Amino acid sequence: MNYEELISEIALADERYIIMTAENRALIRNIPKNPALADRFIDTGITEQTMIGMAAGLALRGRVPVVHALAAFLTMRAYEFIRTDVGIAHLPVKLTGFIPGFLSDGNGPTHQAIEDVSIMRGIPGMQVFAPADEEDMILMLPEIWDSSSPAYTRANLIKPLIAHDKNFRIGKAEVIAEGSTITFLTYGMLFNNVLQAKQALEAQGLSIGLVNMRSLKPVDEEVIIRAAKQSELVVVVEDHFTTGGLYSIVAEVLLKNQLSANVQPLSLNEQWFRPARLSEVLEYEGFTPEKIAARALGILESTATKIQL
Repeated sequence: MNYEELISEIALADERYIIMTAENRALIRNIPKNPALADRFIDTGITEQTMIGMAAGLALRGRVPVVHALAAFLTMRAYEFIRTDVGIAHLPVKLTGFIPGFLSDGNGPTHQAIEDVSIMRGIPGMQVFAPADEEDMILMLPEIWDSSSPAYTRANLIKPLIAHDKNFRIGKAEVIAEGSTITFLTYGMLFNNVLQAKQALEAQGLSIGLVNMRSLKPVDEEVIIRAAKQSELVVVVEDHFTTGGLYSIVAEVLLKNQLSANVQPLSLNEQWFRPARLSEVLEYEGFTPEKIAARALGILESTATKIQL
């Protein structure tokens, strides 16, 4: 099942669902052709703010709007409307951000959503999700859409490398493996690359953990704390600015619980990524499986050297 099939199935079963877009139909291209859904499909044009205002009004009348736009424009151009119309009223508007993070590979800074997690999680009551791949997204969305809370989801059509836990629960991470040497905490499209980096490091005899942090807000504090206690090094890998994303979330959790740990980020530090084809972006920015493994190993060796000194 793909995204369009899922949203069609859910909307056909529940008349409260309204499917909206700001002229971004990539995920829902055939919905208007369905006679049973055509009157619940609204394309506002390139007007993200208008779309959110309309969605809030519909939600006030008992509807569940699922809105679609490019992640950068949805979270930034329409931010005030999301915060004020949706967030303050705590309305069940479901935001789907298309081509977030590195998935906006060929686009420059204006189209790069690499601060979206930070922006959205700053709104009280807003839930934030980042599935690892298309299968993970399809498993997650029914519960996300059924929640009474507003929610932002990073859309992800990457094909899976592994089968995911089908028992998704909001606020719970998916623990792929636990490790005593390095534990990777990651989310979104980088999950597959981190999985391959884990396998490469295990081939060198290291004990490597991997967690799919698919629910970023609410976040699974228990899993973060366990990883920090069990591993020599926790590496946070994300296609997001270092500030405000998962690295910040992990730091907040550890500080809240008065814990210290060796936690290091692999993220975008005060810089946008250089646009190119996705494979070239990952190579240049250091997020291929090989480079993730090498960077993590370098951090581990550097840490060991400092301890010896």
